[in-house]
Amino acid sequence: MEQYDPHHAPDAAEWLAMDEGERIELVRDYHRRAGVKPPNASLHATMHVVVENQVAMGDEIPVRRTVDRLQAEGLDRHEAIHAVGAVLAEQMFDLLKMVPPKTDPATVYRASLERLTAEGWRRSR
Repeated sequence: MEQYDPHHAPDAAEWLAMDEGERIELVRDYHRRAGVKPPNASLHATMHVVVENQVAMGDEIPVRRTVDRLQAEGLDRHEAIHAVGAVLAEQMFDLLKMVPPKTDPATVYRASLERLTAEGWRRSR
């Protein structure tokens, strides 16, 4: 894989066959080329990679379906990746609070993805 473009899903097998560091660098390179300067480029790229990894896993978890649904609701694929990444970041933040979760974190993540809508994402920005 030579370049990453969040507007087009990478080939899942090719994406997953790459080294994690290569994936992160491809995402960082995309944002540099696009003139996007997130406050923390490494963290931003890493979140993209985690979401893309989950999309590439197919139906194992509902991320691919969520991205597809958000696109059907009007988000472009890049925005959908960001919306899912925001849900993931919130989950991670909650887990880092060092308070034992009352509910299985995977169950909470799945439920949060099911509740995520394009309209809700737009309102939250």
